[in-house]
Amino acid sequence: MPHSTSKLDPRVLRSKSALRTGLLQLMTQQPFHAITITEIAQQAGYNRGTFYANYGTKEELLNDTIEDKIQDLLHAFRAPYEKVDVLYPQELHAHSVMIFDHIAQNADFYTVLTRSEVLPTLREKILVSLKQIIMEDLRCESCETQVIDTELMVIYSLHALLGLIFHWIESGFIHSPLYMQEQLVRILHQQSSVKLAVKTKH
Repeated sequence: MPHSTSKLDPRVLRSKSALRTGLLQLMTQQPFHAITITEIAQQAGYNRGTFYANYGTKEELLNDTIEDKIQDLLHAFRAPYEKVDVLYPQELHAHSVMIFDHIAQNADFYTVLTRSEVLPTLREKILVSLKQIIMEDLRCESCETQVIDTELMVIYSLHALLGLIFHWIESGFIHSPLYMQEQLVRILHQQSSVKLAVKTKH
């Protein structure tokens, strides 16, 4: 267990950031399971004592690294409906879709993890997090009238979105974020009309 005195302590924030960066740098050179805590600490410019002051295990560090990025991902995902009361996916504009910008801005992180043995962990964490905020934030009004299981529709839609995202990452970002946003919007425009009422504001 980490035993820092304050999550907001600038020294703690700096050391955690350096340890996360050090881990990602090492993961470009060797598989996660082969990386040692000593290597992570040295890569970050610290000693093992500093590592254990912040994390109990390297798995805990990895989870913190992933969770940090997922929070930014969730913020980007919410962008299209943050300022509306009703969301019509088929009427989305490309400029309102921010998730591909987030991925591109953190390309090194997503590329490293996508090519590593921890990819299943990353995918699962993203899927669970996105599903949770969708179920909390939105209500599918058209699903109620068409007798569609909302949870199944959300899972179906998320797997399609994540398939698109990870294909883009694995292709080496062959297309620009704007192109991906435009393509996603065009795909949504081709689908049947869906009306989503925003239940909460953030």
